[in-house]
Amino acid sequence: MAKLKIIFSATSLFCTRIEWALKLKGLEYELTVEDWDKGKSELLWKSNPVHKKVPVLLDNGVVIAESKVILEYIDEKWKGGDLYPLLPQYPYERAQARFWAQFADDKMTLLTFSPEQCVFGTWGAACHADALEKEKAVESTLESFGYLEKQIKGKKFFAGDKIGYLDLVVGWIPHWLGVIEETGGIKILDAESFPSLHEWAQNFIKIPLIKECVPPRDMLVNYSTTLLSYLRSSAPNKP
Repeated sequence: MAKLKIIFSATSLFCTRIEWALKLKGLEYELTVEDWDKGKSELLWKSNPVHKKVPVLLDNGVVIAESKVILEYIDEKWKGGDLYPLLPQYPYERAQARFWAQFADDKMTLLTFSPEQCVFGTWGAACHADALEKEKAVESTLESFGYLEKQIKGKKFFAGDKIGYLDLVVGWIPHWLGVIEETGGIKILDAESFPSLHEWAQNFIKIPLIKECVPPRDMLVNYSTTLLSYLRSSAPNKP
């Protein structure tokens, strides 16, 4: 079987979720790392001409883009037997996992390189320089985290006793969120406000397979600092 390839960036939480999935499935793969200092590679432009973003999965001539689509492709192609399932078995549970995964990306993450769109989610709260706008964005983000808190309450992982699709999608929280909070001057997740989510984060990041794929914290701090500086300096001035 030809080895799978991921067009990858070490700082991208969207890329790391794909690496986690491949490791859970026991699949061999190699990383084709984008060097952003040199601009986007020809391979990335060719493989994902619509969005021109990582991650992209290359599977023996087949090209799959967008991280949640890639996760479902991996789970559909390599399933059964001893292979680790990502999505739940039953249709309703699968639908719920997809719903909350989309909610998390839309309302909690929302990483964009467009300053005028950086208004929602954790990154939106972090990038606001105006105190009032930052406060509003933090309140909105806290509300979104509250919904996720209800979903994890009473469970070890979102999928139950083992990690699954939704755990991978929100798996950036234990490692990336602290960096965004530090560089953005905000506070989102604490044990008092979100006890179940906080406990889940501790359980998730302790898993050896998960921990070995996360990038060094100092790398993320440098990346986040640079990105937030760009977003703030490029934001349109309000009248």
